[in-house]
Amino acid sequence: MQLSPLFDFLAGLAAHNDRAWFQERKAEYTRLRADFEEDAAFWRQALNRLDPALAGPLGRTSVFRIYRDVRFSKNKDPYKTHFSAYFTASAGKDVDAPGYYVQVGPGGTLVAAGLYQPDKAQLAIIRQEIDYNAAGLRAVLGAPGFRQYFAGLGGDRLKKAPAGYDPAHPEIEFLKHKSFIISQEIPDAEALAQQDFRGYVLARLGALVPFCGFLREALDQ
Repeated sequence: MQLSPLFDFLAGLAAHNDRAWFQERKAEYTRLRADFEEDAAFWRQALNRLDPALAGPLGRTSVFRIYRDVRFSKNKDPYKTHFSAYFTASAGKDVDAPGYYVQVGPGGTLVAAGLYQPDKAQLAIIRQEIDYNAAGLRAVLGAPGFRQYFAGLGGDRLKKAPAGYDPAHPEIEFLKHKSFIISQEIPDAEALAQQDFRGYVLARLGALVPFCGFLREALDQ
């Protein structure tokens, strides 16, 4: 996919986020979405080789709709100003298993992976795994292939130690996490400069496979 036409369309949508503008350019949107779906299929096929869980019967790809759900939002703009896709091995619609996320758009291109807001039982299991096997997580986060692209573990965190854990625990900063997310935001100029954007994104997705593997192994025990 050539990013310039997509960025131009999404920048226009951000400036004119209304149905009339969008409907006049619906054919252009349809072409751009089809291109993005081809990219998503490429990334999924590659991830199937890198992360066997995605190649299993629960593996799925979700290319998200551009229409926003405005029912409970103060922002009533009807359209998102990015394209995005999620890759996971989960039977449900909810994000209940580790997965990979790609988002493309002006001011909002990123590659990410992990588990967003796991439920109470999952959170307890992951914290237990960190308690028992922090060396495994540190090895993943410290690997040269990972550090080439990503700074470390992100996601929402508690301000204090979670119940049952000593505030002086050596891994307390990991244990405070409520979400376990790794992400890299990509500047527009860098994204647009790529001759092979598919490969550029795939390199980052590949570096995230061990992290998803750590989370999945903890949850599968």
